[in-house]
Amino acid sequence: MAVGREPLLRWRPRSLQSRQLWAASFGLVAFLALTGYALDRAFVDVASQGQRDRLKAYVDAYAGDVDFARDGTLIPPFTPPDGRFDRPGSGLYAEVVLENGGWASNSTRGPTMPDAELLPGGEERFDGPLPITKSDGSAGEVFRYGRGFIWDVERRPEAEFPYTIYVMEDAGTLPRQVRVFRQALWGYLGIAAVVLLLLQALILRWSLLPLRRVITELKRVQRGQLARMSSRHPRELEPLTDSINAFVESERENLERQRNTLADLAHSLKTPLAVLRTRLDSGAGEAELREELDAQLRRMNDLVGYQLTRAASGGHKLFAAPVAIEPHAEQIVRGLEKIYAAKGAVCEFEIEPDVHFHGEPGDLQELLGNLLENAFKWARSRVLLTIRSGASAPNRRPGLLIAVDDDGPGIPPEQVAAVLQRGVRGDERVQGHGIGLAIVQDIVRSYRGELEVGTSPELGGARFEVQLPPGL
Repeated sequence: MAVGREPLLRWRPRSLQSRQLWAASFGLVAFLALTGYALDRAFVDVASQGQRDRLKAYVDAYAGDVDFARDGTLIPPFTPPDGRFDRPGSGLYAEVVLENGGWASNSTRGPTMPDAELLPGGEERFDGPLPITKSDGSAGEVFRYGRGFIWDVERRPEAEFPYTIYVMEDAGTLPRQVRVFRQALWGYLGIAAVVLLLLQALILRWSLLPLRRVITELKRVQRGQLARMSSRHPRELEPLTDSINAFVESERENLERQRNTLADLAHSLKTPLAVLRTRLDSGAGEAELREELDAQLRRMNDLVGYQLTRAASGGHKLFAAPVAIEPHAEQIVRGLEKIYAAKGAVCEFEIEPDVHFHGEPGDLQELLGNLLENAFKWARSRVLLTIRSGASAPNRRPGLLIAVDDDGPGIPPEQVAAVLQRGVRGDERVQGHGIGLAIVQDIVRSYRGELEVGTSPELGGARFEVQLPPGL
C-alpha cells in the first residue's frame, strides 16, 4: 500500500507557492474552458437563429416584390434583395412554388435543389440541412426557410390560389462562421489564460512575501543575528510569530535558569564545604567533627532540595495542556486542614466552573501549595481560595486569577517587599525557611504574570493575588 502511494507522494509539490499556483491554474483553465464552451454554444444558437431570421427576411422581401397578372401568371421580382440570388451557384437560392409551375432565382441554375412542396397559407417551415447537388456534381447541403401565401387576383374567394416562397442558403455558411468565431474565441481565451496565469503568479508571489520574510527572520534568529521575530507582520501571521517569540524566550529563560541554578548551587555549597575543610584541618575531635558534619550535611541537603525545587518549578512548557484546578486545590487543602487541625482553620472555595491552568501540574501544586500553606499558617480560622478567568485578548485563551485570603493579622504595606524576598519570614518565631513566597514569585514571573499582596476585603487579613496574562 505504501509502495503504491510513494510516486504520488514524490510528485506532490512541497512548496506552498507551487501548490497554490497549480490549484489556481487548474481552476483558471477549467473556468476558461467552461466559459469558452458556453460562449461557443451560445454563438452556435445565436448564429442558427440569425440564419433563420436572415432567410425569413429574404422571404419577406420577395413576398413584397412578387406579383401576379390578372390571369394568375407570376410576375417575377426585378431586383433581388441580395446580389447572390443572380449569380449561379452562389450558395443563396430562392424559389416560388405554385400549383402548376413556379419560379427560381438565377442562382439555382446548375445546382439540383431539393424537392419543394406547397405550404398552406400562413404556415412557416425551417428545415435542414437538406441534400443538394452542386454545379460541379459534388454533394452539398442547404438550410431552407419557407412560408405559404394566398393570392386573390380579383379579390374574390373563389379566385384565391396558394403559393409558397422558399429561400435556401448553403449549409457551409454557418459552420464557416462558427469556425471563424471559435478560432478567435480560443485564441483570445488562450492569450487571456497566459496573461492571467502570469498575473496570478505575480499576485501569489506578492501575497506569499510575508511568509518569506518570516522564514528569513527565523533563519536569522537561528543564526543568532536577531534576538526575536519582529512585530511587522500581517495579522494572520501574528499568532505564528508570537508563538515563535514565546518559544525562543522560553528556551532562553530555561537555559538561563539552568545556568543560574548550577551557579547558585555551586556557590551555596562552597561555604559548607569550606567549613568542613577548615574543621578537618583544625584537628578537632571526632565528636566535634560529627556534630559539625551533621549540621553542614543538613544545611547542604536543604540547599540542594531548595535549588532542585526552584529548578523544577522555575520553568514551564510553552504549549502545555489545560490542567483542572479544583482537584489539586482539594488535595492540598485536605492535607493542610489536618496539619492545622489544632486551630480549626477551614478553607472555602470560590472556583469558576470550567476554569483551567495552562501549564505544568507541578507549577500549579507549588503555586497553590505555598499560597495556601502561608494562609493556613497565619489564619485564625478561615481561608478563602478564589479562582476565575482573568483578562482576555483577541485570538488568545483568557488569563487566570488566583487569590488566597485569610483572616490573620495581615501584612503592613511597608513589609510586603521584604516578605517576598528569598529567605525572609514575616515572623522569625514561625517555623519555615522563608522561601515559599519567593518560589511563588519565581513561578508567577516565569508565566509572565503578576503577584500582588494586599489586605483582604472579605476576611480582613492578607490577600495574595496572582494574575496570569492571556495565553497563546
